[in-house]
Amino acid sequence: MRTLTVLLAVVLLPASVLASGHGPLFGGATPTLGKGGWQFDQAWMGRLSEGTDTDEQMLRSMISFGITEDLQISASLPITLESSVFMPLGRMMALMSNDTEFESIASWRFHRRATATGRFESTVIGGVMLPLKKYAPDGMLTAPSLNVSAASGYASRAHYFWASGGYLHRMSDEGQRRGDVTYYSVVYGYRPKKLRLEYPKPDLRFFVEAVGEHTGMARHFGFDLLYTGGTAVYVGPTALLLYKAYAVQGGMMFPVYQRSNGQPEERFRFGVNVSYFFWLK
Repeated sequence: MRTLTVLLAVVLLPASVLASGHGPLFGGATPTLGKGGWQFDQAWMGRLSEGTDTDEQMLRSMISFGITEDLQISASLPITLESSVFMPLGRMMALMSNDTEFESIASWRFHRRATATGRFESTVIGGVMLPLKKYAPDGMLTAPSLNVSAASGYASRAHYFWASGGYLHRMSDEGQRRGDVTYYSVVYGYRPKKLRLEYPKPDLRFFVEAVGEHTGMARHFGFDLLYTGGTAVYVGPTALLLYKAYAVQGGMMFPVYQRSNGQPEERFRFGVNVSYFFWLK
């Protein structure tokens, strides 16, 4: 019943954006907000494992502000629904943590070149995460984390392509340290010709996203802990609907490769995000 509920929710909530206004849901992308623009995101993310009834779900709220056309800052807070102690603690969304922590990030689009058909651009992102609980779901002591990533790609009125990579470093506390995370993504997006409608009409876009992540093993006083860490690659569809000041996005990712160090493997992960764009005068 729980699996069916998740599937129905993702199908019935068709599309969105994560802090970019018109980017993918899980993977990294280059867009930033315009100068003086604000964006509020409410995300619901989760994943379901093989062989157990334990899954992981989280609600997370994020606020973003465009300092300039190419510089954006964001901050997000979680509302944890369920946490799993069985699956590797990776990073499900490039622009939003799935851990119980406060996160602040800055995005700088340092390169942009227009062509006759679209534009090439690149963005670098850096962030700091502060834990809101003393212990992680697996019983490890938590500590602040640092995150850095970069994305580059091409966008036109019809086609989108982004490639990105990032690294999340978790600090230690009293000899305990959870595993670092290396993650990367490739995203292709398409706007069908009949749906390339101008504002304020609805605008619908479709994406195919591929995401890979490697979570290192947790360490306790210099020793690796068994049944921690893992490597996985996921592929899946997402869709984005933009209408006036709102955006809604949803999608699912399915594993095509997993090595989980003896932990239960994931069956799928999902995400739904609702965005509201506004300006403060």
